[in-house]
Amino acid sequence: MSFLWPQLLWLLLLLPLLVLLYLWILRRRRRVSLRYASLSIVREAMGTATNWRRHVPPVLLLLAFAALLLAAARPMATVTLPSTQQTIILAMDVSGSMRATDVEPNRLVASQNAAKAFIKELPRHVKVGIVAFAGSAQVVQPATLNREDLNTAIDKFQLQRATAIGSAIVVALSEIFPGQIDLASVTWGRHSDPFGPRGRAIDQRPPAAGGATPPVEPVPPGSYGSAAVILLTDGQRTTGVDTLEAAQMAADRGVRVYTVGVGTVDGEVIGFEGWSMRVRLDEDTLKEVARTTRGEYFHAGTAENLRQVYESLSTRLTVEKRETEVTALLALVAAVLVLLSAGLSLYWFNRVL
Repeated sequence: MSFLWPQLLWLLLLLPLLVLLYLWILRRRRRVSLRYASLSIVREAMGTATNWRRHVPPVLLLLAFAALLLAAARPMATVTLPSTQQTIILAMDVSGSMRATDVEPNRLVASQNAAKAFIKELPRHVKVGIVAFAGSAQVVQPATLNREDLNTAIDKFQLQRATAIGSAIVVALSEIFPGQIDLASVTWGRHSDPFGPRGRAIDQRPPAAGGATPPVEPVPPGSYGSAAVILLTDGQRTTGVDTLEAAQMAADRGVRVYTVGVGTVDGEVIGFEGWSMRVRLDEDTLKEVARTTRGEYFHAGTAENLRQVYESLSTRLTVEKRETEVTALLALVAAVLVLLSAGLSLYWFNRVL
């Protein structure tokens, strides 16, 4: 716990003075009681039960004063509160390697099922957008509150060639910040087809004149609380924007990227349109993306792992821990203690302290 006005904590030194004042009052009362002819008469009138009861209301009042003095210093504490996240972009890999069956029934179907379950658990006020990527990346469903449209978009995934992980992050950012990122200037000339002759370029069109992405004033990574990106992939980048370059773009805008690696690190040999190749999960790069953007990396080696990953992400994105002023809470505690002290005093002694 920290305090906005820590200098007011010196007021806590008043508490020992209040204790001394209370002890002085008790001693003064004892002196007055000595004027009675017989102390046994006084003890019999007071009763043994009142010996400890008479100290309870003052102790509660002392605790109330302590809470008020702490409240005056404006304490800050890290508490779990509902998230302010309003938009989540799911960037999902639809490259040919997603047909691998090491995650049953296969990686694509497992990721589709987990994504739909994740969307179902999100609060209704959270918008979700979907980016599908393989050799290129595109928004297949703009951010929306309509869960049926999202499920339909997920069911329509079609496997394609290559893996443009960095491009997926850039396209997701363009959905979060519409009009602020010129995709042509960022991605032109970077998309190549690893299955084509000598990496044939997919997009040879030059960017439009004057369409370059304007410079961005960097903000602290992870500081943008209105949106986040969840990136799911089972391979390593083969084309498109450099993954770490795209991650830095997200970090400069404060957007967290949560990365999910599907499948095995050793990889699996798959066949696709007459080609066969071993696809490996590039964990190191995905971890670096998460670290750069202040997100988290998750590995899902099975369908059950993938489901658990999405459940964990749902929890992280619907609640968050943040430093909040708890002055009002301490003031409430003090008020309750004052009322309890007065109530017990009236109930036991028919007077307020």
